[in-house]
Amino acid sequence: MSIAGKARKVTTNTLLEMKRAGEPITMLTAYDYSLARLVDAGGVDVILVGDSASNVMAGNETTVPMTLDHMIYHAQCVVRAVNRALIVVDMPFGTYQGNSRHALESAIRIMKESGAHSVKLEGGSEIVESIQRILTAGIPVMGHLGLTPQSIYKFGTYTVRARENAEAEKLIADAKLLEEAGCFAIVLEKIPAPLAKMVSEAIEIPTIGIGAGADVDGQVLVLHDMLGITMDFSPRFLRRYLNLETDIKEAVSTFVDDVRTKDFPNSEEQYE
Repeated sequence: MSIAGKARKVTTNTLLEMKRAGEPITMLTAYDYSLARLVDAGGVDVILVGDSASNVMAGNETTVPMTLDHMIYHAQCVVRAVNRALIVVDMPFGTYQGNSRHALESAIRIMKESGAHSVKLEGGSEIVESIQRILTAGIPVMGHLGLTPQSIYKFGTYTVRARENAEAEKLIADAKLLEEAGCFAIVLEKIPAPLAKMVSEAIEIPTIGIGAGADVDGQVLVLHDMLGITMDFSPRFLRRYLNLETDIKEAVSTFVDDVRTKDFPNSEEQYE
């Protein structure tokens, strides 16, 4: 039996064992009880309570508006639903950059108030002090390199990162730095596949890719994208497994028609 198959509860150590065994890691986002319960039941290894909730749940253009209270609320909903998967919570913009003490306080709030298992921070050398301080409290940290959405106003575009040598070299150095600091895994977002392969081979901790090719240790997608709930975002790396936008629209339209024509409720759908 696979390592994932044997794990009644996925832990950070489970992910490390999976990397060592060459067993791919699966991760999806979730933000609410109902969908998190289904994602967990589907067998995913890691559930990310992502600040992408800003886009798919709140309708914002970027992830920047998310607050600590927002993230704690979403994490609480997910934690109530999940029995097996490891739960990682994004630390939102402004809660860890530039002030390691504030970073620790924010991470402690997430852990105490939500019951989640770990946190995720975006960036490399710029935020390593915050990572180290969070780790002193025994809180597991996942890193995130490449395209870091909280920095979108600095990048000015969602294009592929680290195509140039200087940025690629810094990314490799940052990955090693995050490993040395104590991160248990690193998300690599929207970078060239050969670079992602190099990073994955250069460090012992797992890499989880989104738009980073096949030669990483795991894959993550935004749930609403892969289910076809949000159809206005179609990057090259996205594979849609359902088209729920069409299905939901059709179901709602049918309900409206049934009510208008007094087909719903029928005699079997009411009480005597």
